[in-house]
Amino acid sequence: MTHATRLRRPPPRADRLPLGGLLALATAGFVTIMTEALPAGILPAMSADLGVSESAAGQSVMVYAVGSLLAAVPLTAATATWPRRRLLLTAIGGFALANTVTAVSTSYPLTMTARFLAGVVAGLLWALVAGYARRMVPAERRGKATAVAMAGTPVALSIGVPAATSLAGLVGWRPTFGIMTLLSLILVVWVILAVPSFPGAVRESRLPLRKVPAIPGVAPVLTVTLTFVLAHNLLYTYIAPFLGPAGLADRVDVVLLTFGVASLGSILATGALVDRHLRRLMIAGCSLFATAALPLGLLADVPALVYVSAAIWGAGFGGAATVLQTASAEAAGAAGDVAQSLIVTCWNIGIAGGAAAGGVLLGTAGSGSLPWWALALVATAFLVTVTSRRHGFPNLARRLARNQALSPAARPEQDVTRV
Repeated sequence: MTHATRLRRPPPRADRLPLGGLLALATAGFVTIMTEALPAGILPAMSADLGVSESAAGQSVMVYAVGSLLAAVPLTAATATWPRRRLLLTAIGGFALANTVTAVSTSYPLTMTARFLAGVVAGLLWALVAGYARRMVPAERRGKATAVAMAGTPVALSIGVPAATSLAGLVGWRPTFGIMTLLSLILVVWVILAVPSFPGAVRESRLPLRKVPAIPGVAPVLTVTLTFVLAHNLLYTYIAPFLGPAGLADRVDVVLLTFGVASLGSILATGALVDRHLRRLMIAGCSLFATAALPLGLLADVPALVYVSAAIWGAGFGGAATVLQTASAEAAGAAGDVAQSLIVTCWNIGIAGGAAAGGVLLGTAGSGSLPWWALALVATAFLVTVTSRRHGFPNLARRLARNQALSPAARPEQDVTRV
């Protein structure tokens, strides 16, 4: 055996996921959600340090969402030809810069500028992650790879944010943001070592942005994303005032923990099933959400039922991001990154719209109206999913079987080019 033969690495097994790279993408998502949500848990200390009211400090979350909303589509289109790893590292570096400025700034305007920058790079990163994960694996493993790459979101919401809030109470909110910077810098090294670099789109082959929503299946997926996320945030944003009449005002953390744990279980199940049961998973997610909203509307004064409903709600919501991004990528094909940016835009409109509409409903119809409006919206998402059988939410098992029956020359090519 020659020296070269001894050093040659065996080819990776086709049934193995490149977990090192996928977990790096998941950690990028974790950093994104932590950066977005952390101010909600530290508002009193943050507002006192910056010399502003808690409501003014709370706008740091809104400014972040606005940055994502405004930047996702134009930045994704403008950077479509960039090598993918360079773009990913740029986004992570943006988080390091924004969190560093947030940690040291004593100026409210400067802090809000840093938060806006964090939102901008978040919009870019979310449009990139799912498509990146799908390019790292064979076609039949793309859904599972997307699920792993998206796992950072529920981990951040259910474990990361509560843990960071507790840490901020011990060491202060500024060092906590500093830790987020350190994690971003570690992630830069991790991405360089474990994540392959793929080329961007060839300029001549890029589909104009205005034509992407017209691709069969893209519009239904965007509609489901908007209505589903709007329904979720309508209720989730105002969960504290909603739980007050049930005598659970001081147990909001436990209710949200119940929701978060169920969400984690949901994303694990989604990862195992999404490659073949995309349509059924979206239908199940809508059905579970509706099943949770109905008793919350009828019997919200029964604490035990509230906990059960929170678990069912989490089970319906946890895998939604993976399912919707997989559906978008399947529908859009080569225009997947731009379609992902449209998903990010619809998601952020759902967040902002849910907060705004929920606030109006809270002041006019009361908290008891929130589950009913959420139910109406998720029913709309359910109907669009059911009627989008051919393109938006197809039967992937049938499609995979058909592709496997084709000759190798006739199968769709997997993009595995590296630069």
